[in-house]
Amino acid sequence: MALLERAKRIAVEHDQLSAALESDFDEKKAKRAGEISRVADTLKQFEKAKAALSELQGLLKSDDAELRELAQDDLESTNAQLDESSHNLSVALTPKHPFADMPCLVEIRPGPGGTEGRFFADSVFHMYKQYCANRGYRTRVVKYESSDSDGQTGSEGEIALQEAVLEVQETGAYNTFRGEAGMHRVQRVPATEKSGRTHTSAVAVWVLPSFPESGASSESEADWENPESDFYIDPTEVRCETMRARGAGGQHVNKTESAIRLTHIPTGTTVSMQDSRSQQRNREYAWRIMRSRLAQQRRESREEMARQLRSSVLANSQITRGDKIRTYNYGQDRCTDHRSAVDAHNLPDVLRGGETLHRVMESVQTWLVNKDIQVLIADEEVAAAAAAKKEKKGGK
Repeated sequence: MALLERAKRIAVEHDQLSAALESDFDEKKAKRAGEISRVADTLKQFEKAKAALSELQGLLKSDDAELRELAQDDLESTNAQLDESSHNLSVALTPKHPFADMPCLVEIRPGPGGTEGRFFADSVFHMYKQYCANRGYRTRVVKYESSDSDGQTGSEGEIALQEAVLEVQETGAYNTFRGEAGMHRVQRVPATEKSGRTHTSAVAVWVLPSFPESGASSESEADWENPESDFYIDPTEVRCETMRARGAGGQHVNKTESAIRLTHIPTGTTVSMQDSRSQQRNREYAWRIMRSRLAQQRRESREEMARQLRSSVLANSQITRGDKIRTYNYGQDRCTDHRSAVDAHNLPDVLRGGETLHRVMESVQTWLVNKDIQVLIADEEVAAAAAAKKEKKGGK
């Protein structure tokens, strides 16, 4: 009921804006009208389906047996249309994620599981990289750093990955990948296991918004020079250190101080970058990742504060990055997402970034939408309760 009242208010606002724009164009009003047009259109579809159902229910009481039979035949499909339009209205009312239209950074690091975790981190990196290639998404490898493993490789030929950062440069990439953030668990027999015992290890995935290199954006959220932006960092709060690059990489390793480490002093967030031989390039990449990490932290902090005002029921379904979100079981040829409760077989296709992975990711997108709807309903109920309390207090 609270969502329906909100939809009606928005529809009225849309009608008023449309009428005003017919006589006098205003860019701000036009933008707002465009933003809420989906709600107005979806509300019309909902009301049309509701009216059709009401008409059928009236015909079911008719004295005409033929009319009753016709109404009964259409009742199931009309109920389905009403349910679908009700869901679509809830989706339309759900506020768009502020980073939804942005490119993103996918950060991959090994979790618990020792060397086997590092091997699977390499698999996850290539899974997402190949997925992007299959979907035609532009990508750039920002960081790909291996660890010392004495030349060992995983059961699928992977290297021991220390950390990787993949930038997906498409508009809307953040919205596509945001459901991939969390702990990815793998269950398989390591190449070094002689007894055939299955080991369990994990990989941590972070998905961060990526801002334009120039810093220019029409949205203040992505303007890193704006103190009100999530991407803004006070340079005086960052300690910058140069050091010699380490690991494989040619003659420049350990001879020139091209590596950069940034530390954001208030939060303790650190970023190290040594992929380029150019200190300036490493510095630029490090700042980009630092801004993206802090923007995500600030967004999550606001969401946490908002969650404290909502119903405690939602707290039980809240998934954090520390939770296991997905399992890749090699022995059972299975990929299970623990949020959407989807079991997908054909694990090789998942790890190739194929259609099976796409179906799993789509199921998570649906789960995220439904969770956002729950949050929206909770927000409306909190607002309605606060308004009722205020009205009751004012009436005394």
